[in-house]
Amino acid sequence: MNIQLKIILLGLLSMGFAQGYAQTFAFLDYSYCGYRASEQDIPSTRNAVFVSWQAGDNTARIQRAVDYVASLVPDASGFRGAVLLDRGEFSLSGNIRISASGIVLRGMDKEQTVLLKKGVDRGAFIYMEGVDDLNVKDTLQVLSAYVPVNARTLQVSASASLKKGDRIMVTRPSSKEWIASLGCDIFGGGISALGWKAGDTDLTWDRTISEVDGNQITIDAPLTVALDAQYGASVVTPYQWNGRIQECGIENMTLVSDYDKRYPKDEDHCWTGISIANAENCWVRRINFKHFSGSAVIVERTGAKITVEDCISREPVSEIGGMRRCTFYTLGQQTLFQRCYSEQGIHDFAAGYCAAGPNAFVQCDSYESLGFSGSIDAWACGLLFDVVNIDGHNLTFKNLGQDKNGAGWNTANSLFWQCTAAEIECYAPAKDAMNRAYGCWAQFSGDGEWAQSNNHVQPRSLFYAQLEERLQKKCAERARILPRNTNATSSPTVEAAMELAKETYNPRLTLEHWIEQGEFAPSVAIAGLKSIDDMKEKKNSQSKASTPAEVVIANGRIQMDGALLVGKSRTTPWWNGKLRTGQLKKASPAITRFVPGREGLGLTDRIDSVVNFMKQKNILVFDQNYGLWYDRRRDDHERVRRRDGDVWGPFYEQPFGRSGQGTAWEGLSKYDLNRPNAWYWSRLKEFAEKGGKEGLLLFHENYFQHNILEAGAHWVDCPWRSSNNINRTGFSEPVPFAGDKRIFVADMFYDINHPVRRELHRQYIRQCLNNFADNSNVIQLTSAEFTGPLHFVQFWLDVIAEWEAETGKKAKIALSTTKDVQDAILADPKRAAVVDVIDIRYWHYNTDGVFAPEGGKNMAPRQHMRKMKAGKVTFDEAYKAVREYRRKFPDKAVTFYAQNYPAMGWAVFMAGGSCPVIPCTDKAFLKDAAMMEVEETDTGDYRKMVKSGIGSIIYSKSGTEIPVPLSSGKYALKYIHPDTGRVDVISKSLKINDVYHLKTSEKEEGIYWFHKL
Repeated sequence: MNIQLKIILLGLLSMGFAQGYAQTFAFLDYSYCGYRASEQDIPSTRNAVFVSWQAGDNTARIQRAVDYVASLVPDASGFRGAVLLDRGEFSLSGNIRISASGIVLRGMDKEQTVLLKKGVDRGAFIYMEGVDDLNVKDTLQVLSAYVPVNARTLQVSASASLKKGDRIMVTRPSSKEWIASLGCDIFGGGISALGWKAGDTDLTWDRTISEVDGNQITIDAPLTVALDAQYGASVVTPYQWNGRIQECGIENMTLVSDYDKRYPKDEDHCWTGISIANAENCWVRRINFKHFSGSAVIVERTGAKITVEDCISREPVSEIGGMRRCTFYTLGQQTLFQRCYSEQGIHDFAAGYCAAGPNAFVQCDSYESLGFSGSIDAWACGLLFDVVNIDGHNLTFKNLGQDKNGAGWNTANSLFWQCTAAEIECYAPAKDAMNRAYGCWAQFSGDGEWAQSNNHVQPRSLFYAQLEERLQKKCAERARILPRNTNATSSPTVEAAMELAKETYNPRLTLEHWIEQGEFAPSVAIAGLKSIDDMKEKKNSQSKASTPAEVVIANGRIQMDGALLVGKSRTTPWWNGKLRTGQLKKASPAITRFVPGREGLGLTDRIDSVVNFMKQKNILVFDQNYGLWYDRRRDDHERVRRRDGDVWGPFYEQPFGRSGQGTAWEGLSKYDLNRPNAWYWSRLKEFAEKGGKEGLLLFHENYFQHNILEAGAHWVDCPWRSSNNINRTGFSEPVPFAGDKRIFVADMFYDINHPVRRELHRQYIRQCLNNFADNSNVIQLTSAEFTGPLHFVQFWLDVIAEWEAETGKKAKIALSTTKDVQDAILADPKRAAVVDVIDIRYWHYNTDGVFAPEGGKNMAPRQHMRKMKAGKVTFDEAYKAVREYRRKFPDKAVTFYAQNYPAMGWAVFMAGGSCPVIPCTDKAFLKDAAMMEVEETDTGDYRKMVKSGIGSIIYSKSGTEIPVPLSSGKYALKYIHPDTGRVDVISKSLKINDVYHLKTSEKEEGIYWFHKL
């Protein structure tokens, strides 16, 4: 078939003709991308409020203007109005959020209206984000045996429940059999860990029903991959999504991320210019971006029908590594990036994980690209790269294999049209999932469909040819195609040659300059506009809220506002993790996990969400340590040096910053152990402050011993390893792996006589203290999984004592060690005075005696457990441990996180311990408990706490009569269910003189609470 005929046929197929040929040779109509599916021009919304330039922090002023427009009533078209920003450089310490429909943020001048983002927060500068409150109303099965690519009609069950205008999701399953057919179950080595799993790569299209005819529905935009019933039934799910916003825009300004100029690869600054989520029919236009580490614009999975046009990104500042500089990036669908220019991007124009499509990049150029453009993760289908030029790197449609955390096939039914690149890789996963390259210039590889390589083809832009055909009207003004003469001949006339020679004296018009020459249609006039400074600021009713109570240790108990603090403990995730949508739901909250450009559970958690999660789950303690390693590639436990810095997220951040010098084992620059990771510490500080208001505790493990023992992989990426820092730490290189596999670096790590390491430890411990100097809810511990030697704990406490003496501040310090080290410290009056909390974690009493490995033996806790029987821990053993130390050290709190935690909550509680895991959150009960003293009993059948004038709490294991001495008066007697915490009233008022004889239920564990009235 000749090329002209083929292009004609492809065009016919894109318009729905030649259906008999469609199953084997379908061609997608990409023209549905963009604002309003590119059926309407981007509107010029009226200005509603003016924000003049002012010195200082403008975050609150601009946000107030946005909120003011949000309060206006939308017009008939859904627009509320625009915030018009003055010329000048506005400094902002925080981000701006557009969270209601119909709001536009507009600058007066693209070059002269500059928003400068300061601070170390790595989130987005501007969020255009609605609420993720999607509600699925039904699930209907697709009955069609096969729905080809580009189809808009399909048969569904129970279509009578559907009507024109309904919003639906169409989901194509990713079954085990289909995954195997693509070769994505195993990528090599006979190991399937990185392979796709069933459900990992489901594609979900967001569509509107345009017609219903019996069991057949027609949708408003085509599907980008065939639905094939042999690989599982696809489903249609009608939905309602009230919180999604639309008709919002950001336009005509420059966004700049400020950074530490001492570090040319600094990453402690704003990473994303604009983030769009839970939004549709929105736009970004005429924005300059400068210095952003991650993305200029990212469209999240919940974004659709978005146009980004006439935007320029320059001078990004970051490490050269994975998940950075994805400049114009979509995870959504029906997004259109047109006339965009990117410098020094790694993935300048990219689609991400399972972006359902179609998505289009039209007239986009890069300069000095450091990585490929295309799909950069799994199965982002229906991509069009139309007149895209990548300078110095590749355009890629192929099976990425294990790269990008097992990305595998990165796309299907995608097209390079009239593109140039250093190399174009165009491979096809299946006959009905063909990738194509037409009229392209590059080195070439791949078994996809190729035509007219190293030749120009017509039309110049396929996207606009398809759009004009679909709309039946010309779109030249909207397309604004860069003029380019493609009719040069190798045999010109003399006259033509002379004219062409004259043209060489003038540089060719570039897309960058073409963008800059564009005109901005909306009004920027300020006459008659309200000024935000003339409007009265609404008073926040919470602004005068009382200062929250501090966490204190009183009566040997950790309490707040006079009440004992109780609840579970949650340890931070510190290794492993996937960014596949289905697996994010299984993730655990984290404070210092980082995923560039993406926020939410399993990603970069929002601190408010972590706090709310803990409150809902009755979690009192967040037990924080830094990550085992930063890069998910190391989850394979290999000890090899990585070939490059293409690190995989989620990233478990380390407390140290990068130096920008040299190359660490994972491919990024080496650490500087004297430079704190500002983002890491600011995140912990934010949690401490927000969690403190809710009575939550942060257990801050200064170190993480897992790095220095057991598997050799634990050490290879560690910042302390000599190969990974610029600080001359003096650890042996090459690493002497025991048995060419294991690591025993603990002895060297804990050596406080090494002058360099000693000072590095000292400065690091002081950083731990400085960061939380004013946070009463932070408790410092030596290390997670700590079985280290006495001398290091002594050194740690001495540094703390030195800091406290210098600053006049008092940190809360927990002694969390093996029993021998714990007892030695507590026998030392000077160092014992520094300790506030005795944490029983690495030893315990058991029914056979005691499990108490010695400290400093270069073995991890679980290694000790393999050599010594941990034994069984019951109520009596936990009670004994806590009670013993409370009795010896009545002013210190005692916590218990040893064997059989958290089941020992009531034992810890009744022994006078702190942070017990009990379900009862009755404030009066916990206030009584905080004041009571443990009263010894001569039996294990019950335990007792009592306080004259307050009451008593009895824990009974079985039915018996218990004498309860109480001061005379009236008492309420209540029963607390040990498993649920439910409080039942036994008697509202009991008159008691001296001793009350309590008869407890036979064979029923329970708690009885006498509360003096």
